[in-house]
Amino acid sequence: MRYRIHISKLLSVGLILITLTSGCGKGTDSTADLTLLSVWAHAGQESERSVLQQQVARFNQAHPDIEVQLTLIPEGSYNAQIQAAAVAGELPDLIELDGPFLSAYAWQGHLQPLDDLLDPGLVADLLPSIIAQGSYADRLWAVGVFDSGLGLYADRAKLNQAKLRIPTLQQPWSLQEFETALGQLAMKDPDGRVLDLKLNYAGEWYTYGLSPLLQSAGGDLIERDQLRSADGVLNGAESRAILTRLQNWITGRLIDPNIDDAAFTGRRVPLALGGHWNYRQYRASLGDDLLLLPMPDLGTGSKTGMGSWCWAITTTAANPRVAAGFIAFLLTTEEVLAMANANGAVPAIRSAIDASPRYRAGGPLHLFYQQLDKGHGVPRPRTPAYPIITAEFQGIVDRIRSGSDVAAALDSAVNKIDREIAANRGYPLPGEQQP
Repeated sequence: MRYRIHISKLLSVGLILITLTSGCGKGTDSTADLTLLSVWAHAGQESERSVLQQQVARFNQAHPDIEVQLTLIPEGSYNAQIQAAAVAGELPDLIELDGPFLSAYAWQGHLQPLDDLLDPGLVADLLPSIIAQGSYADRLWAVGVFDSGLGLYADRAKLNQAKLRIPTLQQPWSLQEFETALGQLAMKDPDGRVLDLKLNYAGEWYTYGLSPLLQSAGGDLIERDQLRSADGVLNGAESRAILTRLQNWITGRLIDPNIDDAAFTGRRVPLALGGHWNYRQYRASLGDDLLLLPMPDLGTGSKTGMGSWCWAITTTAANPRVAAGFIAFLLTTEEVLAMANANGAVPAIRSAIDASPRYRAGGPLHLFYQQLDKGHGVPRPRTPAYPIITAEFQGIVDRIRSGSDVAAALDSAVNKIDREIAANRGYPLPGEQQP
């Protein structure tokens, strides 16, 4: 029986490809003597594209018998285009995937495990969050060269003015402290709006940035043991309580809608939920007043988002060990730092962390590394059902913002998620007995 998967409008999206072959002097007449490696990646920010193109050129020059052929695909439709190519049987040897969607490709049989293809020493140097993101059904399917950081940026001057304790990862703010801080900051603020949750981002940001609030409060998007139901978890008491608080923060006018994306840089708010990508702009605006704080402990410890783009080898790869060799090259300390310096993300290997002025001990973003290394990062659910889970959670946040009943919004989402999982019979693995 063919199982369906909830990724909308996949087959209708055409591939828009920009192919870049860095042959480094290798003429087309010599391709018969070369091992060709086709690689697809998302066309992210210009600095990332430039670094990746340079990395391909360096690899090709160092390996005259191999030619990496890089294709960049526009980021906005990347997941849909990759899925359409998978259905059509036209995937390349190596693909870059947005981490949370990895499980769907592995379950569909489009990827091959990396367990026996990567050197154990390299795997041991990876951050635990990179391993967690790339794992599904007890196998490692993908690895990234960077991870993401999520925390609370703060205006030191305004926190000191309100006489607030500066939290640490060892002693984060409790829920009571966090709400007290919001109240004290609001008392000294012209409009009382003191927190930016990046509600102007919308989309996947809601799941990445806001679901850690559920997990810290003891709730979650789905039960994590079997990953076969959201009932009693997403609509459980803990999730309902913290999302009700979120709605109260919004209706109580504590949250700046940040329509102009300048709530924190304009110093309208003293607290801003944000990621590693915000650091450069925030530092330029606040200077030495900029603080990076851990997420508050809402009941079960401080939790943070994690996950980003990662590399996977397809089942149709003609030379999987060559593909693994290119991944290993991208994961050398020098190459990891080259990409991390370009996009500001958390380096994926500890040796690069130690060499990074921003992320090593004493660096301004060391907290992001600590959170990922010490288990505070929670991977978005590693299940082929993730597309429906994130779509429904995004809908929940939209309904909460508009003032809808929280319990009703949660129950509706749970019904849709569980129906999708049931329609796919729990996404059984090949040879697994179906429930």
